[in-house]
Amino acid sequence: MPGPMLGVTIDGSLKKGWTAGPLTVLGHGILELILIIIMMFGLKDFFSNLTVAGFIGLFGGAFLAWMGYGMVKSGVNKSVSLRNQRSGKSAGMRNLVLAGAFVSATNPYFILWWASTGMESIRQAYTAGLIGVLFFFMGHILSDFVWFSAISTAFSRGKKLISDVVYCRIVFLLGIFIIAFSVYFIGSGWKMLLGR
Repeated sequence: MPGPMLGVTIDGSLKKGWTAGPLTVLGHGILELILIIIMMFGLKDFFSNLTVAGFIGLFGGAFLAWMGYGMVKSGVNKSVSLRNQRSGKSAGMRNLVLAGAFVSATNPYFILWWASTGMESIRQAYTAGLIGVLFFFMGHILSDFVWFSAISTAFSRGKKLISDVVYCRIVFLLGIFIIAFSVYFIGSGWKMLLGR
């Protein structure tokens, strides 16, 4: 499903290369592992609470709006370039791990999915014991890893064919894409808080 994590992966792969996908999934996976552990210790009801999900939606929407605005502004001002993306590579890689965790944590549907469908998947996997939960988690993360690695590889290899003008347009469109998700998250969060 297209979402903010896809936008972060595409933008990161144009800047940092094919490693953007695996690094974004690493942050996402660390968060998922923490959530699985927390939910196994009984906090499922806290995360499935509509008020909690609503606040996550508002906060996440605001963060995505800020992120999208920065991308749109960079695209309009033509202040981004593929030619000078090599400096600060290690800091950028750390940021992709954090971005993967953060765009997941601020997505109310990520939390609700784990509190409902994800939790049920864990319950079923747990019938085989902790090894079942481990295999479920590994399979789940492996599918994310393969998909986002394929996306980042395709975009990083294709960037040689992209001029800075086209890159600015891509960053602009990704910014609009992320802003659209921010509006959706804020609206959904608001509805959850109102109990609709």
